[in-house]
Amino acid sequence: MSDSTAPQSPTQDRPVYVIGGGPGGLAVAAALRARGVRAIVLEKSERLGASWRGHYDRLHLHTTRRLSALPGLAIPRSAGRWVSRDDLIRYLEQYAEHHALDIVTGVEVTGLERTADGTGWLLRATGGRELTGSAVVVATGHNHTPRLPDWPGRDTYSGDLLHARDYREPSPFTGKDVLVVGVGNTGAEIAVDLAAGGAARVRLAVRTAPHIVRRSTAGWPAQLSGILCRRLPVLLTDRLASLVARVSVPDLSAQGLSRPRTGLFSRARERAIPVQDVGLIDAVRKGRVEPVAAVEAFDSGKVVLADGTRIAPQTVIAATGYRHALEGLVGGLGILDAHGRPTAHGHHSPKQAPNLYFTGFTTPISGTLRELARDAKKIAKAIARTHPR
Repeated sequence: MSDSTAPQSPTQDRPVYVIGGGPGGLAVAAALRARGVRAIVLEKSERLGASWRGHYDRLHLHTTRRLSALPGLAIPRSAGRWVSRDDLIRYLEQYAEHHALDIVTGVEVTGLERTADGTGWLLRATGGRELTGSAVVVATGHNHTPRLPDWPGRDTYSGDLLHARDYREPSPFTGKDVLVVGVGNTGAEIAVDLAAGGAARVRLAVRTAPHIVRRSTAGWPAQLSGILCRRLPVLLTDRLASLVARVSVPDLSAQGLSRPRTGLFSRARERAIPVQDVGLIDAVRKGRVEPVAAVEAFDSGKVVLADGTRIAPQTVIAATGYRHALEGLVGGLGILDAHGRPTAHGHHSPKQAPNLYFTGFTTPISGTLRELARDAKKIAKAIARTHPR
């Protein structure tokens, strides 16, 4: 791994630049190296895996160790079946060393444009750097920039308001009344962590009832079901998932968490993945986590919920997701959709931007790391077809 200054002028031997030193970027760089293509990873932070380092302490993968490894190196068995955040970070460091990847840290790419001769890409980066590559892979990640809703009256709230990215562990909230906003996997896990860690009261604001699945049933991981059902008709998989849920997940309607009306796989196609249970079901059943209506506004120091209820938590933790924040990087290329997502993904380049690839901007039900590994091999194959060695 290198943290030296990146080259500041184009050379005839143009490398492939990979933007982002997380799992997706490292996987692509390793797959390119395996095909004899020179790749340089540019990471804006001082250490690789920056997004993972910023997650809460109790985080474990919801996908199995075996199905979460990147190309060319298994995750050590010592990490267990459900890999912790810290073990994953260690694995990423080992991965970069094992593949002898060329990584430049502390360099942020701020803009991309075609070279004057139309044969490559010009990258503008911090420090006035201008780098020229034959191809570019953008792997800045799904969890790039925290998104905090602009709730009416938000600035008048007298309590503590923070994004889930700033949450680490429950001790600062011991004895406090906390509202967690958002019932995705992050919000659910933080709520459970707070309840187990001594918070006086934990409420969980829910806008849309989530699908909840057991992470593993009789040793069978939910991830495998997601993989096997991807190619089946959606209506069929919705029905199968509904039957499984009624057998394995209790009805929590009386506690304020009703069963969703739309099918699990139909929802997944809309980029809403199910919540994997790591204690939420028991916490809700026992009243340690209280589901409440969605947050609508803040008023006179209180939180106004969608059902008209006003509550006064001491802390609000917004597990409200992230923005891809690609507009500054590629916004002028006409390759982003209305939601700021790239119109092409994986080994497909946008028609108006040849040799530009994106990876890690989806949340597949089959497992993000698994799909990153598969994308990496396909992207490397596509680049190797035309890249000079």
